[in-house]
Amino acid sequence: MTEINYDAAPFAVRADLTAAHARAWHRLARAGAWFTGAERVAIAAEVRNATACPLCRERKAALSPYAVDGEHQSLGALGAPIVEVIHRVRTDPGRLTRAWFDGVRADGLSDGAYVEIIGVLATVVAMDTFARGIGVEPLPLPRAMDGAPTNYRPAGVKQGPAWVPWIAPEDAGDAEADLYGGSTGAHIRRALSLVPDEVRGFFDLVETQYLPGPAMRDFDREFRAIDHAQIELIAGRVSALNGCVY
Repeated sequence: MTEINYDAAPFAVRADLTAAHARAWHRLARAGAWFTGAERVAIAAEVRNATACPLCRERKAALSPYAVDGEHQSLGALGAPIVEVIHRVRTDPGRLTRAWFDGVRADGLSDGAYVEIIGVLATVVAMDTFARGIGVEPLPLPRAMDGAPTNYRPAGVKQGPAWVPWIAPEDAGDAEADLYGGSTGAHIRRALSLVPDEVRGFFDLVETQYLPGPAMRDFDREFRAIDHAQIELIAGRVSALNGCVY
């Protein structure tokens, strides 16, 4: 397991947070469904690099990002469609369109690869935002582990209202029975289900940094240093700032 500590933080960090972050970094370094460990770490590095991309800054400032042509300033380790997805989702997610998605698919990126990129990106952003929030430098990226991608595509996946196919709770077979935990399967949980391990990994992080599902709806008890209303006020404001339509 990847070793992580927050000894440099100006205050104590909960042990369950440190453990969850170690699991997240360990997952990041392993081969996934469609990328090797080395490729996943390269995706993580590009996520961090995207915020310094001149093209992304120019597009972000433009009335429409599609009015600005150019090439991303990338680290050079990944193909152009992968870099485009990372940079656009990282820097300007509120203005993505179905036509844009269809374009990266036409450039050769599979739907499964797209979902895995999003899973890695969301993990890195969550980890780096946590570090910034407690006043420490982002963690060094983990060392990639050997191994080949599984190429696993779940049997219960179907096209629904999203751009990518997903698994609805009623279609989850034995291998994916754990994804929803008896819940109705909100879209945010279904979004990554084309690559089930990304659901498992991301929500392991979410439930530790935010709240587990049952605790979210248990208004008789408080589970964090701030209460439910304060948590949701922060979550709503962050969503608004990020242009999150969910």
